[in-house]
Amino acid sequence: MAINLSQGTSNQGDGAISASKPDKDKGNGQEDKKKKPESGGSIMGKVNNLLLVFSRVPLKEKLFFVQYLGIMLKAGISLAGGLKTLSAQSANKRFAKIIGEIAVSVEKGTSFTESLKPHQKIFGELFINMVEAGEVSGKLENVLVQLYTQLKKQNELISKVKGAMTYPAVIIVAMAGIGIFMMVKIVPQMIGMLKSFNAELPLATKILITASDALVANGLLAAGILVVSVLVVIQIMRTYRGRYYWQAIVLHMPIISPIVKKVNLAKFSRTISTLLKTDIMIIKTFQITANVLGNLHYRKAVNEMSEKIKKGSQINEVVSAYPKLFPPVVNQIISVGEQTGELDNILGELAEFYEGEVDKIMDNLPSIIEPLLILILGCAVGGMAVAIIMPMYSLGSAI
Repeated sequence: MAINLSQGTSNQGDGAISASKPDKDKGNGQEDKKKKPESGGSIMGKVNNLLLVFSRVPLKEKLFFVQYLGIMLKAGISLAGGLKTLSAQSANKRFAKIIGEIAVSVEKGTSFTESLKPHQKIFGELFINMVEAGEVSGKLENVLVQLYTQLKKQNELISKVKGAMTYPAVIIVAMAGIGIFMMVKIVPQMIGMLKSFNAELPLATKILITASDALVANGLLAAGILVVSVLVVIQIMRTYRGRYYWQAIVLHMPIISPIVKKVNLAKFSRTISTLLKTDIMIIKTFQITANVLGNLHYRKAVNEMSEKIKKGSQINEVVSAYPKLFPPVVNQIISVGEQTGELDNILGELAEFYEGEVDKIMDNLPSIIEPLLILILGCAVGGMAVAIIMPMYSLGSAI
C-alpha cells in the first residue's frame, strides 16, 4: 500500500510537473518579450561605451582624484573604498568608469600600480611611476601630496597659456571674418560703381578687383582648398618629423620662443624636483621627465641626458651640453644643488621662478600682441581703402 501510495504521489507529481510546463513556456515567452528591450538597451550601452572611449579626461578631474584619494587614505579609508567613492563622485563618465575598474582590480588583490597600467594613456608615465614609488616605500599618502602639487602647477601653467592665447586667436578670427565679408559683400558694390566710369584703374584697385572676383566666383573652391590645407597641416603635425621641424621654427620666433622655453624649463625643473623626492632612480627620473615635456627638442635633449648620466656623467655636465635650450643659470643652479645635496629643493625653487616668469609674460602678452594686431589690421584696411579711394580721386580730378 505504501508503495502504491508513493507511486500515486509520484504520478501526481508527474502530472503537476507536466501541467506546469505550459505555464513555464508562457513564462519563457514573457521572458523573451522582456529580453527585447534589454537587447536594445545593451546596444545603447555599447554605443555609450564607444562614445566614452573618445571622450577626454580633463586634468582637473585627475587633480580632484589625487587630492581626495590622499585625504581618504590619511583618514584611514581603504584604497579600494576610496576609489569606489571617487568613482561615484566623478563628473566625467569615462573617468568614473576607469576609477571603478581600478577599484575592482585593487579589491581583487592587484597592486594600485598594476591596476593603473592598463590606463597609462589617461594617467601618464609620471603618475604611475610616482604611485609605484609610493607603494614600494610605503609612503603613498606623501607621494600623492607631491603628485597633487605637480598636477596643480601643471594645470595652472596650461590654464595661463590657454587664457593668454585666447585673446589673439579671437582677434585673428574676427579680422579674417570681417575681411572675407568686405571682399564678398562691400567691395563688389563699390568696384561695380568704379567700373561704370570705364576709366583706367590703378594697380592696387585691379588687384583688389581680381581678388574680390575670384573669391565671389570661386567661394566654394576657396573654402574647399582652405579645408584641405588645414587637414593636410594637421596630418603633417601628427607626424614626428612635422612636429619636430615646426617646433624648431617656434624656438626661433621672437615673441613665442621665450614663452615655449620658459614653459618647458618650468616643467623640467618641477618634474625632476618632484621625482627626486621619491625613490625613483635618477636615470628613470630623466626618462619620465622627457615624456612630460611638450617640445620634442627638449624631450630629445633630456633623453640624451639620461643616457649620459647612465654612463657616469654629472647632471650639471650633461645639462651644459645644451646651452640653446638650458640657460647657464640652470646649469649653475643644478651644480650648486648637486654639491649641497639639495637638488630637489633647489629645482623646486627654480620651477617657481620660471612659473612666475610665465605668469608675467602671459599677463603682459595681450599688451605685447595688441599693437602688432592693430598694425596688421591697419595695413589691411588701409590697403583696401587706398585701392578704393585712388580711382575716385583720379575721377574727381579729371572732372
